[in-house]
Amino acid sequence: MDTGTEIGWEPHEVALLGGGPRAAVTVAVVALHLLGAVETGPGRTLCAMGPEPEGLGPFEGTVLDCLCEPLTARELVRHADVRLALALTRIPLAEDGLLTHPWLRPTRGARRRLAFWRERHPLPAVRHGLTDEDTLLAVALHGDAALRLLLPRFALRTGLMDPGAPADGVRFSLGRGRFLRWRDEYEDSVSGDWGGMGHGDHSGGCGSGGGGGSD
Repeated sequence: MDTGTEIGWEPHEVALLGGGPRAAVTVAVVALHLLGAVETGPGRTLCAMGPEPEGLGPFEGTVLDCLCEPLTARELVRHADVRLALALTRIPLAEDGLLTHPWLRPTRGARRRLAFWRERHPLPAVRHGLTDEDTLLAVALHGDAALRLLLPRFALRTGLMDPGAPADGVRFSLGRGRFLRWRDEYEDSVSGDWGGMGHGDHSGGCGSGGGGGSD
């Protein structure tokens, strides 16, 4: 889903700056869900379904390719191809002065811009009437709070959101019992092979298990 925002960053870039790698993967999975490109399976797994939607960016396309086999959200964020895609996503952000060296944490300027856009785009009061782009931006900016409001069943079925996570602040729990420390969110991830099978048809689905449904 190529959804460049008025912010000037793609939703997964907004999430990467605001919450780290797990946040970026969360937003990519939500984008694929909104396009009908992934479904849930047994054991809180995700997998690709049907032909690849048109207009996918490289990051979302990589996430979709990795889901040709069922993976949990935790396994997905650790996949070598996803880790390399995250590393490549960081490069232009660092070149634009939004990530510091060498730890690639958001700069003070990036944090100020995120705070400004969160204030300008507060968490919606209701989900009725929101476009897919509105939903994706809300998740990118507000994390678990937006998932809890806009996509609660999907987020819980897939482990994108931990039901026991605190409700305050901007968090991307990705099914963890506690919010990861900042250092863990920004661990170096440059290993892996960018090649692989490439994008294409992802028919087959997850087989028996969680099935579809929508929030």
